Amino acid sequence: MAGQLSVLSLILEASIVVKIVMLILMTASIVSWAMIIQRNKALSQALDESKKFEDRFWSGIDLSKLYNEVSARASVTGMESLFKAGFKEFARLHKTSARSPGAVMEGTQRAMRVGLSREVERLEAHLPFLATVGSISPYIGLFGTVWGIMNAFMALGAVQQATLAMVAPPIAEALIATAIGLFAAIPAVIAYNKFSHSVEQLENSYANFVEEFSNILHRQAVSSGDSH
Repeated sequence: MAGQLSVLSLILEASIVVKIVMLILMTASIVSWAMIIQRNKALSQALDESKKFEDRFWSGIDLSKLYNEVSARASVTGMESLFKAGFKEFARLHKTSARSPGAVMEGTQRAMRVGLSREVERLEAHLPFLATVGSISPYIGLFGTVWGIMNAFMALGAVQQATLAMVAPPIAEALIATAIGLFAAIPAVIAYNKFSHSVEQLENSYANFVEEFSNILHRQAVSSGDSH
């Protein structure tokens, strides 16, 4: 308890610049933790929904029926949105008998690539902020430390005899800024690396689905073209 009180008193007695640095770092830490919780929930949900849809897709269900099920939902994301965009464009282009199977598939794949890009962008939301907090927080804290130590030594220059009791408190105040900087940076870096890996996994899963779905639609387009 005494240690906590001493740390609090050091923070309260720090110079205005060091206090501003600490406030910036603590704000960044709070915001990054809120984003970490939100991103963890969103990516876990995206992974779960992706697995469920893949199971449904490969269960042998008729694609038109699956499309109607997906379209009936108010909000569609992830692999479902790629399926919806691809099947919708395929059906629209396939109605035009003048179009070759290659032209139909080119338009279909283009629609799914656009959807894939949007989904990846959605999954990567807030990750740049976490990367920024993780990379610059230690330097912001170091700036506060350097500033505090500089002021401490400038104050010592005004006295004839310096003692450890005079040097220790201002230096301790300054070092707290570095500690807060590391406290903000470390969770942000760990979360950024974890979430980046999750996004990469989901992106690969989405890309593989686009290729597999394209092959299925291409076979349908070719067989339909041969029947004419």
